[in-house]
Formats: sequence, C-alpha cells, structure tokens
Amino acid sequence: MAETTFTFRVDEALKAEFVEAAKAHDRPASILLRDFMRDYIKQSRDSAEHDRWFRAEVEQGLREADRADAVFHDAETVFQELGKRRAPRRP
Repeated sequence: MAETTFTFRVDEALKAEFVEAAKAHDRPASILLRDFMRDYIKQSRDSAEHDRWFRAEVEQGLREADRADAVFHDAETVFQELGKRRAPRRP
C-alpha cells in the first residue's frame, strides 16, 4: 500500500502530551494516529450500516401499519400484558 503524508496543526501542549503518552506505552505516535484513523473509519461505517438497517426497519413497520389487517393496541393494554408475563417470574 502506498503511503502519503498527512499534515495538520495541533496545539503544542496536546502534541507533547500525546507523544509522552505514546512513549509511556512503547507505541510510536504515528502508529497510534493510524490506529485512531482506522477505528474512526470503522465506527463511521458501522454507524452508517446501523442507520440503514434502522431506516429499513422503520419503513417495514410503516408498511405493516398501513395494511388493512393491521392490529393496534393502546399503551395501557400493552403494559398490562407485559405485567402478566412478568408476574410468574417474580419470587
């Protein structure tokens, strides 16, 4: 993989503390920055994937709610049913 240089400005105190912390863990600062970049990319992709999944679930739920045979329950009924299901499990 070809490498390139990434240059950016950072507060001098932040840089010094970062380099010191990296040395304390026997890790080069450049390796840590690469790791942080990879982690950020993965987190961003995972977030986007979750967002796509969530939107698809919402769309499916909306389609199901629009069906003529859809059944709806008020909150009180739902909580009563949940309470019945939990009751036998309590000591």
